[in-house]
Amino acid sequence: MRIKRALLSVSDKVGIVEFARILADNGIELLSTGGTKKLLDVQGIPVVSVEEVTGSPEILDGRVKTMHPAIHGGILAGRNQAEHLRELEEQNIQPIDLIVVNLYPFKETILRENVIEEEVIENIDIGGPAMLRAAAKNARDVTVVIDPNDYQDIGTEIQEHGAVSPEKRRRLAAKVFRHTAHYDALISQFLSEQTNEHEPDYLTLTYEKKQDLRYGENPHQKAAFYKQVQADSSSIANVEQLHGKELSFNNIQDADSALGMVREFQEPAVVAVKHTNPCGVATGETLDEAWQRAYEADPVSIFGGIVALNRNVDEGVAKQLSEIFLEIILAPSFSEEALFILQKKKNIRLLTADFSENQRVRQQIKSVRGGLLVQEEDVYSFKQATIQIPTKRKPTDEEWADLKLAWQVVKHVKSNAILLVKDQKTIGVGAGQMNRVGAAEIAIKQAGESAEAAVMASDAFFPMDDTVEAAAQAGIRAIIQPGGSIRDEDSIEKCDEYGIAMVFTGVRHFKH
Repeated sequence: MRIKRALLSVSDKVGIVEFARILADNGIELLSTGGTKKLLDVQGIPVVSVEEVTGSPEILDGRVKTMHPAIHGGILAGRNQAEHLRELEEQNIQPIDLIVVNLYPFKETILRENVIEEEVIENIDIGGPAMLRAAAKNARDVTVVIDPNDYQDIGTEIQEHGAVSPEKRRRLAAKVFRHTAHYDALISQFLSEQTNEHEPDYLTLTYEKKQDLRYGENPHQKAAFYKQVQADSSSIANVEQLHGKELSFNNIQDADSALGMVREFQEPAVVAVKHTNPCGVATGETLDEAWQRAYEADPVSIFGGIVALNRNVDEGVAKQLSEIFLEIILAPSFSEEALFILQKKKNIRLLTADFSENQRVRQQIKSVRGGLLVQEEDVYSFKQATIQIPTKRKPTDEEWADLKLAWQVVKHVKSNAILLVKDQKTIGVGAGQMNRVGAAEIAIKQAGESAEAAVMASDAFFPMDDTVEAAAQAGIRAIIQPGGSIRDEDSIEKCDEYGIAMVFTGVRHFKH
């Protein structure tokens, strides 16, 4: 079906003049509105005002331009339906075969700093989505173009055939509905945030593709990385890659985990991660000291891991990092000397993240078959915990410092989780076990002789006293756990029997 008449109304005017000229040169009558018409007039491209077609002026500061039967009737009429054509003739309405529309810049508006709500509201497009949806619905007869990147392809097809193929019209229609759904979801999210509605009856999420990935967790799985429009500047979606190979699916997951952990600390800290679990976490007076401790925590598992640091990486730290194989190094910044050293490794990925922003409490979303689970992120801090010490012995100052570090880290370990800490570094990690004492045994075995006088953290309460028994046999001197078991008294008595201090926080930190 040959295209005879087109309506052009675009906010993003990139490429529109060239595309309009192709249409006009192929004998297509052009209709347009407002700024688009002015631009085409200046370029000497013949164009008819929508006002001439509707017989009505733009009103309400441009809020109403195209919402008129002369426009929507021309778009929606079925060309193979005699009754529709008869009605068009009775109403003196001409069919419109091509709609070229893009929308008010709502996304760009909400991303601007200090934007006022009135400006955001005025950038909610009404007429544009209505025309796009009408044209997409009637894709059997009408071509709809929303993306300037499609102008060249569509223009070429019109030049060669005078029309656009049915297959392409269907693809363009699907693209339109994806775009308008994304647009409406952004509006919905913005207004829901303004009204503090966090668990609405209908959850509409939207993301933009950041990159295609070579594969998912395994080579036989297809994958892509999508980004929230208003992602925190400190999020993994907004890191800057300075060097190295493209990030993989597993790289992104591990780096996100490392970033979440290292942000727990105000003092110089280093986090090493493998398969989203920490294999070495430490703090120090300096970043160099923190790195040495984190490396010593597990020099075997750190090989091929991800390392996150919360201070600028200088030449000295870079030299040490360069001595082992790492997939990723993530930090707020790197000195020029550090980059010179690390960039000698062709494939290592060097990432920077914004550590200055206070992160909002975000929603965590997990897909299950047939649905989504949504929860608040676990950002519960030590200061918020209701601390109780039910044992006879209380922790020493040194034990308290290690207990706090252990409690900060254990919530990032897959459950059931047990963590051992000594001298401000992790020395044993028992992750993802089906029973708690099994997790404790793994952490204790990893720590070896270092477990003597160390502290233990558990992400959930002890259902019985066997974990305390295992801790005592290893020489653990203090334990931090939520408490709340009906058999807490057994664990308390066992701690008192061995002179172990135990702290209850009242807060569980399961992670699945």
